[in-house]
Amino acid sequence: VPIVAYLFFASGVNAFIKLPIVTENVAELPSHWKGLNEEQLQLENQITILGFTGTDIKKVEGDMTNLAHKIYDKNKGFVDFQVVYIAPKGTEDALREWSKELLRAANIDLSHWHFVMADTDEIATFYNQLQLVGKLNERYATPNVYIIDKELNLRGRKGKNKRGEEEYREGYNTISA
Repeated sequence: VPIVAYLFFASGVNAFIKLPIVTENVAELPSHWKGLNEEQLQLENQITILGFTGTDIKKVEGDMTNLAHKIYDKNKGFVDFQVVYIAPKGTEDALREWSKELLRAANIDLSHWHFVMADTDEIATFYNQLQLVGKLNERYATPNVYIIDKELNLRGRKGKNKRGEEEYREGYNTISA
């Protein structure tokens, strides 16, 4: 999956045309949701890898580190590329610590990696509007990340693959590098 995602981003706009839309018209991030540095973030006009950390940051640190090493670090140079994780309020310190540790240990610049803070009920509502088969767990987390295009469409795989087999993939699992 990491190689596929890398090739996907490296090939630019044409690759997006080949990925089917799983959900059209994904909602924009609510204006009252702020990033760790109180910045306002948006999905529109960006190629976004969207994730959900949940309340236990220690449980997802490895997943986020896999994503940072395998996908983010290779694609952060694209002007309109970003990673956005939606995280519950109260996890800010743990997220800052993870970010510092990744910079220290791997020297990965996280300038296009963002955490958006929200209440857990709002996170559940936002996730549900994505109209996905997969669900958030009891901690409001999922190991999957989702590709949102510039027009706010969630891209994935559905229909027949090259071998003629039915395939459906709404997100990409970050558990394994």
